[in-house]
Formats: sequence, C-alpha cells, structure tokens
Amino acid sequence: MEIRSSAFFIGNTIPFKYTCDGENISPPLTWEDPPPGTKSFALIMDDPDAPNGTFTHWIIYNIPADSRELPEDVAKQPKLADGCFQGKNSFGDLGFGGPCPPKDSTHRYFFKLHALDIMLDLPAGASKQEIMAAIDGHVLDKAEVMGRYARQIE
Repeated sequence: MEIRSSAFFIGNTIPFKYTCDGENISPPLTWEDPPPGTKSFALIMDDPDAPNGTFTHWIIYNIPADSRELPEDVAKQPKLADGCFQGKNSFGDLGFGGPCPPKDSTHRYFFKLHALDIMLDLPAGASKQEIMAAIDGHVLDKAEVMGRYARQIE
C-alpha cells in the first residue's frame, strides 16, 4: 500500500497553505493498493519532533474501504458525509491542525494510513490512544508519507 500527497514530495516542505501560518487546511492525500479484506482506513498525522513528545495533528477513521483519497480541506466536523469520524488532536480540536513548530526549528510530519479489517466502534472525538488500542490486531497494512515544515522569525 502506498500513500502520497500532490501538495508535496516525500520528505520535502509542506506548503505554507497547509500550516498554522497559512490557511491551516488539510493537504490532499491519495493511496492505492490496499490489501484484500480491508473494511476501513484510519489516518493519524503526528509530529515526533515536538518539544514535549509526539504531537498529534489529525485523526480520521472509519474511512470507507473503497476510498482512495482525502481531498484538500477536509471539513473540521465530527462526522463527514461518507461516514468518517474525526478524532481529537493534541490542540484539543476535532479535525486537522496544521504544522506549527516553534520558530527556527524544522519538524517532520508523518501521515500514517492504516488499512483495517474492521470498522472502529468509536464515537467522533476519539483520542490517539483510543484509536491505537482499537486498531491493535486489526492492521492489515500501513503506509506513510512524511513532509517537513519550519517557521522562520520574521
């Protein structure tokens, strides 16, 4: 399984538009080749370089098995029209929260997609810990794409 974004190449800079300094909207993501038996997908975006430990920027789960993309600017609401739920990020909000590292530091942002053999029985607003516990033993495959972002002092 592979995941990518048309907004940035793997390991390159995430465009300003998708950060807290810009429009703070989610970038477009596409994936292909999920394994047979996939019932849903879960995506978690993390910053492992945050000063106080890994910071979670986005959790979206129960993405339908026939989906192959998340469009740009996914609505910041608990449940989407296609049945996806969004979890609570480390900002304390539902939906996407863009890269926002301390000034003069470059952080890595990992978008990790999990192909699952179940739909998760969790309400909107689930935490990363709840998601990770629920997917334990149900991950058929996973893929990730990483981008970087640095804020500059003006």
